[in-house]
Amino acid sequence: MTEEDKEVHRMFMQKLDEDCSVDLSENIEHPPTAISMGSYSISTKAGIKRYPIPIGTYGNFSYISGQPKTKKSFLVSLLASVYLSKDGQNRYGANIRAERGDKCVVHFDTEQGKFHAQRVFRRPYEMNGDVDLGCYHTYSLRAIGYKTRIDFIEYKLQQLSDDGMDVGLVIIDGIADLVSDVNNIEESNLIVQKIMTWSSVYNCHIVLVVHLNHNSEKSTGHLGSFMTKKCETELLLTQNEGESEIISVKCKRSRNFSFKTFNFTVDDLGYPKVLDDVDDIVPNEPQEKSRWQKQLKY
Repeated sequence: MTEEDKEVHRMFMQKLDEDCSVDLSENIEHPPTAISMGSYSISTKAGIKRYPIPIGTYGNFSYISGQPKTKKSFLVSLLASVYLSKDGQNRYGANIRAERGDKCVVHFDTEQGKFHAQRVFRRPYEMNGDVDLGCYHTYSLRAIGYKTRIDFIEYKLQQLSDDGMDVGLVIIDGIADLVSDVNNIEESNLIVQKIMTWSSVYNCHIVLVVHLNHNSEKSTGHLGSFMTKKCETELLLTQNEGESEIISVKCKRSRNFSFKTFNFTVDDLGYPKVLDDVDDIVPNEPQEKSRWQKQLKY
């Protein structure tokens, strides 16, 4: 290594030192919520205050997992429809809420050709009827190789950012098509690292979709293991016993607090719709109340 190379390396490490250092005296704010389900109510001297329970926050990623036929893509459409709505809510999402502002949605489908992908992409638009299509960017990546898919996603996020667009929600359905083999440790680790980098660099929330292992609640391969370790929230979809058209959405794990399990189905028009309103979570014990206050910094 030349002296010039050593200096470049030293400066790079110095920059990392600055970027990665955590100041314990600094008041680091909780990441703003992108999408939430239900709320947490707490009594204060000023009265009852309600705070959203995040499905996902900006600067993080979550993933949807389920066996085949658990309508994972329909849940994606439901979340996108709420996020794209004018007021951060619509009649399909019940207590699902979004904080979008002027941010955009970028939706990548890796499994379907343009015809079938377009049917999925149209749902959020049709469910709202007033979506600004300039804020909804959709791509079918089925016809290209997995390495090119990664390069294109990276290119697209940077291009939108360079064009002055604020990317808020990124959907990748499905993440397994960004590796050659879900059991390849190196590739799985690399793509999850890229997902974390993209979410941080563009301060967006990324929603991934992945299948489960057969007859298991574990996401497929080493890819699933890395996602589980690094994600903010895992949403597990299961069919209701005796009513296969009703899908339960469970918060399997979260770095925040778990939202209550809710159910959705697909109506006669082919749109996903939440079946139940989720009540506020109200703590009964002082210890639980203190735990929420400390976690959410309220």
